[in-house]
Amino acid sequence: MKSYRRCAALSDDGREDLQDLYENAPCGYLSMSPEGHIVKVNATFCSWIGRPPEDVVGKRLRDLLNVAGSIFYETHFAPLLRMQGFFHEVALDFIIADGGTLPVLANARERRDDTGNLLFTRLTIFQAKERRRYERELVNAQEAERVARRELQEINATLEVSIAEQVAARLQELETSELREQFIAVLGHDLRNPLAAIDAGIAKLLRDGWNERSPHILRLMRNSVSRMTGLIDNVLDLARARLGGGIALNIDETRPLGPTLSQVIEEIRAAHPDRVVEAAIDIGRPLKVDHSRISQMFSNLLGNAVAHGAEDKPIHVEGRIEDNLLLLSVANAGDPIPSEMMAHLFQPFYRGQVKTSAEGLGLGLYIASQIAEAHGGSIDVKSDGNETRFVFRMKVG
Repeated sequence: MKSYRRCAALSDDGREDLQDLYENAPCGYLSMSPEGHIVKVNATFCSWIGRPPEDVVGKRLRDLLNVAGSIFYETHFAPLLRMQGFFHEVALDFIIADGGTLPVLANARERRDDTGNLLFTRLTIFQAKERRRYERELVNAQEAERVARRELQEINATLEVSIAEQVAARLQELETSELREQFIAVLGHDLRNPLAAIDAGIAKLLRDGWNERSPHILRLMRNSVSRMTGLIDNVLDLARARLGGGIALNIDETRPLGPTLSQVIEEIRAAHPDRVVEAAIDIGRPLKVDHSRISQMFSNLLGNAVAHGAEDKPIHVEGRIEDNLLLLSVANAGDPIPSEMMAHLFQPFYRGQVKTSAEGLGLGLYIASQIAEAHGGSIDVKSDGNETRFVFRMKVG
């Protein structure tokens, strides 16, 4: 107490005025009697809650809290204070004069005499609006992530059931082992890229949590699911092509082709983040094509480049209209295709001297060639020591 008086007395000489420091501190101060009544409060806290000191002094702390905070204080924090003599960073909500609430963090410590008798309890109050807002946003983000995970689980479960049911039903109709092998190979080849894109999207969401790119990732994944559903129908079309019926098309002449091709490129990039795909797509006007079929063909060509191209060199993709021709090309560096293989590249199940990990190479190119023919187009290939380039050509009106 002597020290306090000396400092206060020196305040006229430029020293800190302790009374002013108490009243106008950047935090709220409360002092409570052993019976729990507020006996002193600073101006900072009173200004926060919009009440004069005379409206606060004499009340219990619980009288200033909202109902939930009052109950929680009396049942949890007051006993904790009595047991250990202090508490730190307790979240409370004070009722302010206009009826709203002030979220705060409170620290408290008891002051006792030498015999252990309680003299008073001091509290410091810090505003916590920004912290509460951050905590709410964090909780919302975590909930959004949980919802996204549930949706992905439902999508995967539905997809697995759909694939299993449709493939099983079709397999029962097959009469030859050759067609049965074709169905299995198509599923293994053509579903790999969109499945890998979904898997990569799930891994990114689990690794990075919910952020501003998460909705975009979910849209890409949902588009991949749609493509996978369409590929089930393509399996049936493969059987029709082998049995002489040809691949059926669903022509749409209202949509530009550029976004369709960009979706396939994004799938490949997501599934193979270590590979560089450089794309130059300049197809702004709508074309008379089956977008799902063109996606399948383009994915097969691009997936083939990923599987067999040099891993340290970029894959170049171009798309443009020139002299009433739609030109789509996919080029990769790497070893050239042996001349003895060139004549058999577009035959189903022909593998030749390819990597053992590159399952379905001949099947993928066979399907791509069938889709090209169904559109009245063709796929050509050139391969030398510099690059291997597949080019799809189709007349446009």
